[in-house]
Amino acid sequence: MTTDTDAFLADCRARLAFDLLSNTWNAVVLWALRDGPRRPVELRERIGGISSKVLTETLRRLQFNGLVERLADPAARPRVEYRLTALGRTLLEPIDAVGAWAFEHGDEVMAAQEAACTPDPRSPRPT
Repeated sequence: MTTDTDAFLADCRARLAFDLLSNTWNAVVLWALRDGPRRPVELRERIGGISSKVLTETLRRLQFNGLVERLADPAARPRVEYRLTALGRTLLEPIDAVGAWAFEHGDEVMAAQEAACTPDPRSPRPT
């Protein structure tokens, strides 16, 4: 017997959604495109910390999944812009929710990480 929660774990569509959001740069690039089309150089400036290669790979992956579209201006070669598709816009609300969660609980997660990396002085030392 499969319950709704079991289906959530087994449903490949749910896994697809998690995969799309688990890539570090997918959500960041989608969020950076929320206000309209951007050229790759504008995206890099807006995002910061992303190489041209990784941005290109991310944009291709998002385009492959139907979340962004590439707009080439034949009159101004090689001018290319990217914009969210209607499908891509549907991910802005979940991305915003995850961002709000991170803002609210990020310090707790970082404290847990730090605690996990700090040796417990009460633990016996290996010999």
